[in-house]
Amino acid sequence: MKWDLGKLYPGFDAPEFIRDMDAFEARANAVFEAVKAMAVDAGSLEGIIADLQGLTALAVKTLSYAQLTLAADANCAPAMAALTRLKPLVNRLSEIHSALSLRLAAAEDLEAMIAASALLREHAYFLRNLRREAAHVIDPALEPVVLRMQLTGGRAWEQLRDQLDANHTVTYTLNGEAATLPLSAARGLAYSPDADARRAAYEAELAAYPRMAIPMAACLNGIKGEALTLAELRHYDSVLNMALDTARMDRATLDALMAAMWESLPMFRRYFRLKARLLDYGGGLKFYDLFAPVGRMAAGYTPEDARAMLTRELGTFSPRMARMIDRAFDENWIDMYPREGKTGGAFCEGVHPLGISYVLANFEGSYSSVSTLAHELGHAYQNECMRDVSILMSDYPMPLAETASIFNETLLAQRMLEGADRDARIALLEQQIGDAAQVIVDILSRFLFESEVIVRRKDSVLTPQALCDIMLDAQRQTYGDGLDPDCMHPYMWACKSHYYSPDVHFYNFPYAFGQLFAVGLYRLYRQRGAAFLPEYEKLLRDAGAGDVRQVAAGVGIDVTDVGFWRGAIGFFEDMLGDLEALTQSQSRPEG
Repeated sequence: MKWDLGKLYPGFDAPEFIRDMDAFEARANAVFEAVKAMAVDAGSLEGIIADLQGLTALAVKTLSYAQLTLAADANCAPAMAALTRLKPLVNRLSEIHSALSLRLAAAEDLEAMIAASALLREHAYFLRNLRREAAHVIDPALEPVVLRMQLTGGRAWEQLRDQLDANHTVTYTLNGEAATLPLSAARGLAYSPDADARRAAYEAELAAYPRMAIPMAACLNGIKGEALTLAELRHYDSVLNMALDTARMDRATLDALMAAMWESLPMFRRYFRLKARLLDYGGGLKFYDLFAPVGRMAAGYTPEDARAMLTRELGTFSPRMARMIDRAFDENWIDMYPREGKTGGAFCEGVHPLGISYVLANFEGSYSSVSTLAHELGHAYQNECMRDVSILMSDYPMPLAETASIFNETLLAQRMLEGADRDARIALLEQQIGDAAQVIVDILSRFLFESEVIVRRKDSVLTPQALCDIMLDAQRQTYGDGLDPDCMHPYMWACKSHYYSPDVHFYNFPYAFGQLFAVGLYRLYRQRGAAFLPEYEKLLRDAGAGDVRQVAAGVGIDVTDVGFWRGAIGFFEDMLGDLEALTQSQSRPEG
């Protein structure tokens, strides 16, 4: 089951694609000149908004086609060639935004113009945010050169990393039988019910990383070194503050979130040690058992099973979502199975001009795979809720981007718990706590890792061994005695693509925000019932119309209050209590 990118274009040599590439280039240059020459009045701003809507639609369609093609086939030469041409045009789009930021910063009557125009009122947050960003625009004399250099800097390093990952294979041996697997397939064996298979895949994975550790380290050093330079050029005092600004999140919110995360670590370590005992050994959990199934659920889900489950269970909350899921399957929005050359993990990419969302998965038949589909289709549901929003207002910050996806995971698991037998309840509770542990404990380790890498990168290039050492130290600080100290994962820095984005640094804490914010919303749903759905869809629709604190306040949540985050974590602590009670007779004492 592969996705149908023909909804975008028939091919890279198709007249439609070539025409849109040419139009993107011509319009980008024309709009840039128009912004530089414009008199800032309501009429001119309306014209620029209309031009940007059309230009952004062209950018989304052409870029999505090239990037999605490469995600499914990292070696597609026509897609690489198209992306090479498109990247300078994306730079021009950045220059347009910078030029407009500076023009708006100099306009004294912007609020009056917004008040006088329906189109400008619709785009009020977009315009105000652009004006605010003027303080962080790179010197216009330098910006074009800096953006061009990024094409052979951070963006080139990112592309190299993706090619290394997609083409990396693992030699896996079990019961005397050897096989060569894509890295994504080997990592998928972490969910196997066979302990020997999990251990063998983990050992094979770690043994394979040294073959690409040097180029992977070069990619990471290049991208984080560039981040330090860009933070300075954009007048930020740290890469973290630059990342917070990109996430539209303030430091008070981050501090409240982090405080609750640190407080939760003893509870999650208790969970890890319980899981080790359920797997029949004492002490900390072995890294390769983090995703091991516990309890028993139906095995061997097919995509058709997943579709039926998702439309049935998620459709009880939102019939609109069920209809969208049916469309996703019927219209081939989903690329389902792992294969060589395809990137690992899962993601969803919305194509706003078409009103559809493409989902990449690496489905392997477990309940976890079904839950991952629910997660990615949650992103698609948010895009569905934003279908009628202007494309310029559809760009929502990353912390809010995880809201609908994790809400879906939570909703699915809670629905499955209803009426489940003891073994299924154990499996569902354990998976939910385990998923939360990844988004709280592991994400905190990633935050610590990236913080330390950026500090050290100021003065030196980090070797693969140094990166492994930093990663192990971060895991020790967060997992603590919940993880077996002799069975950790020093190469998580090479495994996770999130470290390698030249545009989004600290691609970690937004996931913790999303996890706990979604749980907070789920608790509101349980209180308010069906009356919550219109509020929820409005929140998803308006996610691009404010910063994180403003959007959360729209449903009565204060994200600077550590109490909110503690309450969300309490949801998982209650689950852990249930799991402990259910498994008391089968978990042996530690020792």
